[in-house]
Amino acid sequence: MLKMICLAVALGTTAGPAAAAADLEFDGRHARAEATGKGGFVLHAADGEVRIAAQPMHSETGSVLFDALFALAQQEMDANRVDAIRDPAFDEGRPVPCPCFQTGARWPYVWTRDMSFAADLALARMDPQRTRQSLRFKLSPARDGRTPGLFVAQDTGSGGSWPISTDRVVWFLAARDLLDDPSFAEDTWQALQGTLAQDRQYAFDASVGLYRGETSFLDWREQTYPGWTAQDVRFIGESYALSTNVLHYQALRLAERLARERADSRAKQYAQWADALRTRIDQRFWREDAGQYMSYLGPAGARTADGAATTLLPVAKYDLLGLSLGVLAEVFPAERARRALQGYPATAAGSPVVWPQEADQPIYHNRAIWPFVSAYALRAARQLDDAPRIALEIESILRGAALAGSNMENYEMLSQAVHVDDGKLSGPVVNSQRQLWSVAGYLAMVREGVFGVMPDGRVAPKLPASLVPALFGARERITLDEGKHRYVLVRPARIEGELLVAGQVETQGEQTVVQLVARHDTASAPPQPAERFAPATPAAPVVAAAGKAWRVTVGADEVLWRDGIAQPAGTTQFALAPGMATCLRLTRRKGALESLPSPETCVGAEAQLQGAGHWQWTPPRAGVWRARLRYENLHGPINTGVTAAVKQLRVQCDGQPDQRLAVTMPHSVGPQDSTQVEFRAGPGACRITLEEGFNMSALAHFAHYTGGQGGRDGVVNDARVLGLTLVPLPVVEAAR
Repeated sequence: MLKMICLAVALGTTAGPAAAAADLEFDGRHARAEATGKGGFVLHAADGEVRIAAQPMHSETGSVLFDALFALAQQEMDANRVDAIRDPAFDEGRPVPCPCFQTGARWPYVWTRDMSFAADLALARMDPQRTRQSLRFKLSPARDGRTPGLFVAQDTGSGGSWPISTDRVVWFLAARDLLDDPSFAEDTWQALQGTLAQDRQYAFDASVGLYRGETSFLDWREQTYPGWTAQDVRFIGESYALSTNVLHYQALRLAERLARERADSRAKQYAQWADALRTRIDQRFWREDAGQYMSYLGPAGARTADGAATTLLPVAKYDLLGLSLGVLAEVFPAERARRALQGYPATAAGSPVVWPQEADQPIYHNRAIWPFVSAYALRAARQLDDAPRIALEIESILRGAALAGSNMENYEMLSQAVHVDDGKLSGPVVNSQRQLWSVAGYLAMVREGVFGVMPDGRVAPKLPASLVPALFGARERITLDEGKHRYVLVRPARIEGELLVAGQVETQGEQTVVQLVARHDTASAPPQPAERFAPATPAAPVVAAAGKAWRVTVGADEVLWRDGIAQPAGTTQFALAPGMATCLRLTRRKGALESLPSPETCVGAEAQLQGAGHWQWTPPRAGVWRARLRYENLHGPINTGVTAAVKQLRVQCDGQPDQRLAVTMPHSVGPQDSTQVEFRAGPGACRITLEEGFNMSALAHFAHYTGGQGGRDGVVNDARVLGLTLVPLPVVEAAR
């Protein structure tokens, strides 16, 4: 059982401003900080001593530990400033000149996702020049000789990267605060045009109104997706992630803004796309029975009877980053946003990045706290005036750095330890000191979370009253000195309320003084459920013919999903209209928790066309059809690379306009099916051909990739196509 001393005591309610030490205890581990004079500190962390030099910025609070850890974050930020970067998968691991930020002690490279979130949290404001240089490293033209424009690179990833992973648009979240440089602003505008057009063509599903692709940052497949995706990432490529769609929304809003500034006629189109996407995010991801926005939605592939909507499979997995990004982007209605954030589960150590946990997976994203995500949750809680969540995230970010002696990549969610022995489930499996986005999250926690210094220059503190004893001690005021400006928070004489906000604000020269006033907050403390693990994922449904019907085996604790629609309890048999098809999955429920979905079992009519790229076919009836390629892509392993094969399926049917549909064939373990596409056909003949597409190996950036195919050896966008499967799209009575 966790042993914790309340942070208000553990940080040291010091006897006065001259106090020189403070203690923290949690789960049987201790941390202590001492001021050494001239702005320096010694941190006695759980596993050793860390000496911290005086830094350009400093805080003066009632907690020496708080002040020491703010200096530590700056020291670690400086340690991540490098003149060259390297990674074993690029240029054979040789140094690449780049006056950039590296990702962390174990990750001496620049990665799109890490750098972008770190920039958005703090680095864009603390070191704009180096941040711009780091971000520019991830921009690239194409090298295929036929694709003009500038693009953001999606790093190596699941199934051969983009468009299985599509969160490269996070780059634009970082760029927003760096556009005062005209040259960088122009690069951003060019990259927006190219990247958004490409994602619209290859990742956007018009029938659903959402972008496909993996959850942002949660990119270790079986940690958060069903375990069976470890060997087949098609489900991930066909799914729709909350976090990634919110990032697309933010990119579209930035494109709208820059287009308007340039009097570009596309501003209206970007605005329309953004408005529609915001509506779809709220409609599709909200799960009323859980009071949460789902982390991702699975493919289902049926149409409502009126043809107005495509069904999707709701998945009982929730993630803190997607939720926080949605709150901050204001894509959720206020009441739902507040309900979801207040209801997101926590532990005494903080907020885990996903919920519920998977009992058969080791600690990494599963069963873990990530400080940079906690920093986004802190931002979201401030936006919603949620005092208990604000306090929880501030405490968690500070405690983790204090006990570890560094701003680590992640922590186990109960003990907040950097490693927990649990047999084959031990972890976090991978961890790193001075992880860049964790460092940035800490800096954001101090500047925004405590002192209320906002990216736009406003000073808007929202400090939980519960933290006043720890942060003020016997002091009347606490100070953040950033060199060019000094921010002072003055506590009220009496505290009658849960949240301290700005009352009178007075700026004179290089100093802003904020008189805090208390107000009441009705938010409740985050829930700490006793049951943390989802039920085990069932095997695929077993279906057998039963006369003119079909019989399916469903366990007493299982739920049958037919084409994305939960069937009534006890359903074990169903009829199927002649010439139609249907797909089934199972989940398992235990109390309020539900498992991830099983693999699907499909039955009914289908057409199998042999061949590698040209097919002739006459549909038996007019309607909407689903198509998947049978293929094999052995150009890289299932977990990394840049050679997911991306093509366009051109469908020419009598009486119908030409249809071009993006299809992805990710790295495979033997033959498997591609991502699905939908097209309208009939009643005449159809000619179906496979045409060239685009993948990440076509970017000049990856000419330096030496960790697999599609790098120095040139563009590789190919798979061995074995045939084409065509299935009539099922029709259902209602969609979720």
